[in-house]
This record gives sequence, C-alpha cells and structure tokens, in this order.
Amino acid sequence: MDSHDRPRPLVRDAAPGDFDAIARIYSHYVEHALATFEEIAPSVDEMRARHAAIAAAGLPYLVAELDGRLAGYAYASAYRPRSAYRHTIEDSVYVAEGFGRCGIGRALLTALIERCGRGPWRQMIAVIGNSGNAGSIALHAQLGFEHVGVLRDVGFKHGRWVDTVLMQRALNAAPHAPA
Repeated sequence: MDSHDRPRPLVRDAAPGDFDAIARIYSHYVEHALATFEEIAPSVDEMRARHAAIAAAGLPYLVAELDGRLAGYAYASAYRPRSAYRHTIEDSVYVAEGFGRCGIGRALLTALIERCGRGPWRQMIAVIGNSGNAGSIALHAQLGFEHVGVLRDVGFKHGRWVDTVLMQRALNAAPHAPA
C-alpha cells in the first residue's frame, strides 16, 4: 500500500478518556528513547494535570487515531516562562510504538501548526532530544522548520550524553508589535 492508499489519521482534541493511552505512549519514550530528557515516566494523573495546564493557557493538545486506536499526540506549550517569550511556543509530538511511518507525526504537527497559526503566537520552536533523531528532524524540516542550532551534550540519559536540536518556524509573521 502506498501513501495514497493508506488511511488518514483522525486528528482531534484530546479527551478525558485518552490519557491512559497518552501516558503509555509517553512512557515508552521516557523509558526507551532519547526524544525526551525525562527519566521517570509520569503517572496518568500527572499527564492529565499537564494537559489541564496547557488547556488553561489556551494552547492545543491533539491526538491522532488510526484504525480505532490512539496512535499519537501533540501539543504546544510555552517556550519559556518569562513574559517576553509569551508569543513563542514549543511543540511536542509523540507517535505510538508500531505507528511509525504511517503519517501520524505529520498529521499531528500539521494540525498543531495550523491551530497555533490562528492564535497570537509568532514563533514555534522544536526542541528535539537527540541529534540522531532523524525522523523528527526531517518531519520538522518538511513542515517549514529551520535548523537554528545544536546544544551539545546537555542531557545525560541511558548512560550517554545527549544533544538537543533546535528548530524554529514562523507562525504569525504580523509586522506589528503585539500588546
């Protein structure tokens, strides 16, 4: 089956019943990968609390379903807490194990960019754990993110030093200064 025959994922807002699956997806990355620098998988309740904080900030938190299963999730969050950064956000995208190369990450990130582009945010930053994370780097580049730097050896996980790749994309290039 080529990409034109493949079913498209359904992207929607996260719902209360999604968080067991979201926690499982994220736990895999915490325990087995370098995409996140978190080292202890958060509980389902902690994932719900994180979602509530993102929703309270007016930012999107999306999930993708494929073949009736939750196949990934993505959200935007504040890039930094200081007020001058209020128009810059960071994206996070996680695809469930077994759903790689099914278009889940692309569908989620495309929808996230579109949603955030309608808001007051000007820039979206991708903070990608592991400079060897070719899939995430390529996905972001394909969706208009520019490589802006690498922070070398800033994390230590699974017995090794890990880089962070920074990529950036304009969302709302209005020339005027926001309020």
